[in-house]
Amino acid sequence: MAATVSPTESSSAGRGREQRIVRSPFPRIGDYAFVSDCQVTALIAPSGNVEWMCLPRMDSPSVFGAILDRDAGGFRLGPADMLVPTARRYLPGTMILETSWGTPSGWIIVRDALLMGPWHHETERAHRYRRAPTDYDAEHVLLRTIRCVNGEVQLALNCAPVFDYGRRQAVWSFFGEDYHSAVAQGNGHDLKVRLTTDMRLGIEGPQATVRTLMKEGDTHYAALSWTEHEPPMTFADAYRRQVWTAHHWQHWLARGKFPDHPWRTHLERSALTLKGLSYAPTGALIAAPTTSLPETPKGERNWDYRYTWIRDSTLALWALDTLGFDWEASDFFWFIADLAESSDVLQIMYGIAGEKDLSESTLDHLTGYDGARPVRIGNGAFDQKQHDVWGAILDSVWIHTKSRDTLDERLWPILSAFVEAAIEHWREPDRGIWEVRGEPRHFTSSKVMCWVAADRGSKLARVRENFELAQRWQEAADEIHADICAHGVDDRGVFTQHYDTDALDASNLLMPLVGFLPADDPRLHDTVVAIADELTDDGLVLRYRVEETDDGLSGEEGTFTICSFWLVSCLAIVGEKHRARRLCERLLNLATPLGLYAEEIDAASGRHLGNFPQAFTHLGLINAVLKVIAAEELDDDEPLSP
Repeated sequence: MAATVSPTESSSAGRGREQRIVRSPFPRIGDYAFVSDCQVTALIAPSGNVEWMCLPRMDSPSVFGAILDRDAGGFRLGPADMLVPTARRYLPGTMILETSWGTPSGWIIVRDALLMGPWHHETERAHRYRRAPTDYDAEHVLLRTIRCVNGEVQLALNCAPVFDYGRRQAVWSFFGEDYHSAVAQGNGHDLKVRLTTDMRLGIEGPQATVRTLMKEGDTHYAALSWTEHEPPMTFADAYRRQVWTAHHWQHWLARGKFPDHPWRTHLERSALTLKGLSYAPTGALIAAPTTSLPETPKGERNWDYRYTWIRDSTLALWALDTLGFDWEASDFFWFIADLAESSDVLQIMYGIAGEKDLSESTLDHLTGYDGARPVRIGNGAFDQKQHDVWGAILDSVWIHTKSRDTLDERLWPILSAFVEAAIEHWREPDRGIWEVRGEPRHFTSSKVMCWVAADRGSKLARVRENFELAQRWQEAADEIHADICAHGVDDRGVFTQHYDTDALDASNLLMPLVGFLPADDPRLHDTVVAIADELTDDGLVLRYRVEETDDGLSGEEGTFTICSFWLVSCLAIVGEKHRARRLCERLLNLATPLGLYAEEIDAASGRHLGNFPQAFTHLGLINAVLKVIAAEELDDDEPLSP
């Protein structure tokens, strides 16, 4: 779809009131395609327009920002007079997008890829980020190839970068003398982009353009580059690099361990998406490649997610370890470990190279996605007090240690300090895992994660044969556990959002996942069922009811998709396997046509909301699907372990 449609009323003199259709110029969030080279990402609209791309890193200012303002830059390639393609897909097992265009006069196929190069040997970069290279390098080229399958098609290319989040118009100049390459730079901006093609380029003000007639058998390419890496200079070279990139992704995926199950394709696409959301130089995993895509249409719940959250580490290691991607699990683990080692105070989130200051500001010159404002960069939650962070770290280390039977000696003093911090602060209120901007509360899930910190710390101390310390930490874990069971449960035996309310909160679905109580404990079962029955919109899970929670914001939000996947996992754990499968099937059917998920889904329409694609959601999908498959392999009376 090239545009969303909504009905409004208008009046006309002499004719009373009538309905008219208002078309939004913004594609639906779920209609975007996502490509990545693990250093840069891009979102491509169905029209063939690159509408979000930040350079030279995935958290840099945008060069193409049309997703947030139609005047903030784009790079369209497709038939001159057609905006809706016939079909789109990823080449199997890859991050290469293929778009087929059937026009009245002919067919063309466009393939888009951020190119991957050979195994990298950039020792300076490896030294800078304190780790040896463990991945293939990015070519720093966005490649777009076109093939005319039959007939003839008038092709149009319009490349209009606007640097620095749409604040600096491009100034183009030809590169060389043959009109096949041009360079753009924003006024006062250091970054340059180069467009190279085997078609004849024109420059029209702030954009580079091509108009050419393609006939059956014709091939062309266009390559956008932003470093000293040499772009392809011929179609043959472009095609060779595209094939190499396809093989890179297919070989990477082949390293995984996927079950022989009809849902395997969902697991593979989620794994590829998570890999695309990782920043190869450091191993960081960003929450999403976008900023300020709204949780509520035209609302204010718009956040910058181009950072890495500590709490994602546990879910990431669960998913990556289970699927056999031990390199990625180790890279992310050591990224988190480096952050933990570098500071006595652990933040809830960091930049992709470990940046600590993520101060938030607004881009008031941008209209926002379909009018949703403000547009934010940075994230003001970075210095919030959230007590789950210690448990997330300790659980990550425990998962890593169990799977590898080793614990790096330099981590032990850091981990010990985090366990002690959890024990010292667990009685204090915080803002919970949803980063509410209201008053701090005694959130149940935060205290559960403090219990996780003490419990996993005790287990790790036993591994090190420090039994005295293990005993002290286990006693603290038992005290936290007893306090939660005494104060975090309502009269019907259901765990609540915080100690001073009867409201429900989806974060308590973490309790079965971290093994807080045995799977057959009635409080656990009743909490899961209460959330399924009462904290849902048409069967999909909300984080909380906004009217019951002081989150410091106005407006509604959609159902939070990872919470729905958590519910799938929890239903499987507490023995509701048939209900778990039904919900899992529904969620898988709500994926976008390309198999992607945003942060939230509007239950009534199935429309994806929030930043896109969302790592948290895809992590939840992997864990949920594997839980359902495992549950179905057990006898009905056999419990499923967390």
